[in-house]
Amino acid sequence: MKYRTIGADPQTRREVSVLALGAMLFGSVTDERTSFAVLDRYVEAGGTFIDTSDNYAFWTDGGQGGQSEELLGRWRRSRGVGDEIVVATKLGARPLAPGTSYVDNPEGLSAKVIREAADRSRERLGTERLDLLYAHIDDHTVPQRETVEGFAALVAEGTVGLLGASNQAVWRVERARALAAAAGLPGYEVLQYAHSYLRPRTDVPEDLFPDGSLGHAGAEMASYLRAEPALTLVAYSPLLKGAYTRPDRLPRDFDHPGTPARLAVLREIADETGATVNQVVLAWQLGHELPIVPLVGVSSVAQLEENLAAVDLELSAEQRARLDGAH
Repeated sequence: MKYRTIGADPQTRREVSVLALGAMLFGSVTDERTSFAVLDRYVEAGGTFIDTSDNYAFWTDGGQGGQSEELLGRWRRSRGVGDEIVVATKLGARPLAPGTSYVDNPEGLSAKVIREAADRSRERLGTERLDLLYAHIDDHTVPQRETVEGFAALVAEGTVGLLGASNQAVWRVERARALAAAAGLPGYEVLQYAHSYLRPRTDVPEDLFPDGSLGHAGAEMASYLRAEPALTLVAYSPLLKGAYTRPDRLPRDFDHPGTPARLAVLREIADETGATVNQVVLAWQLGHELPIVPLVGVSSVAQLEENLAAVDLELSAEQRARLDGAH
C-alpha cells in the first residue's frame, strides 16, 4: 500500500492509504460476514481510509439509514480497531422520516443538526472522535456562516478532526472556506465528488442531482484544486458502478462521442500492461497530477483484490498522455 496526507493543519491532518474503501452498502445489501471479510482484507493490505455516511443505506429498506455506520461500529469493536484507521462519515442528507429521502426531506446543515447528527454518528461508530466529517449535500435554507460555525465548534471540542464537503457547487465550497478563514475557523479540506476516467456531459442533469451535475468533479473543480493545493479530492464512483466491464450500465450523461474513444484507449493500455480496465482507471487516478484518492465500493473480497492491485500499476508518461488526449 502507498499513503498520502490529507489536511494541512498539523493538529488534524492524517496520513491515509491512497485507496479508500466505501462502506455504503455494508450492513444492508452486503451482509455482515462479507462486509467483515472485505474490511479485514483491506486493513491486512494496508488500507487505512474507510468512508460511510449517516444516511447509508436508507433507500434499501425505506428507513433513515445508519446500517453502514452501525456495522462499522461492530467491526471496530470486534477487531479492536483504533485511531490507526481513518473513518470518514457525512451528515446533512439523512431523511428526517422513514419513507422520505434527502431530496424532499433532508436533515440539512443547521448548527443543531450538525451537533446532533455528529453525536449519533460517533455513537454508531463507537468512537469519541470523527476523523473526517463531510457536509454531504448543500443546504440553501441555512446561512452558510451557521453551517461553518457549527462544524468548527465540533473541531474545537475535539470530537471532529478534518472537515469536508461533497456534492456542492464549487463557488459554495469556496464561499464556506472563505467565511471560515475570515473568522479564523477550520474549513473544508477534503472534497468528495464523483470522478472517473470517462467524462460526463454537463448539459444533462444527473438523476441524483436534478438541479445540475453538482456530483461530478469537472473542469471547474480541477481548476480549483490546482489553485488550492491543500485540498484533496476523494473520488467516489471511480469505476462507474461496474460500467467499464458492463457498458449497458453507463449512465445517460456518458452517452456522447468522447466515450467510445476513451474506452478504446483504456482497452489498449489494459492489453499493454496486462491489467484490467478497472485497474488502469484506478492507476490513472492514483498517478494524476491532482491530489485524488479513489474511493472504491466492492461487494466481495475478489473485487477488492482487483482494486488493490491497481496501487502498484505504474503507467508510463506516454500511456498517460494517450489516456488524457483521447476525446
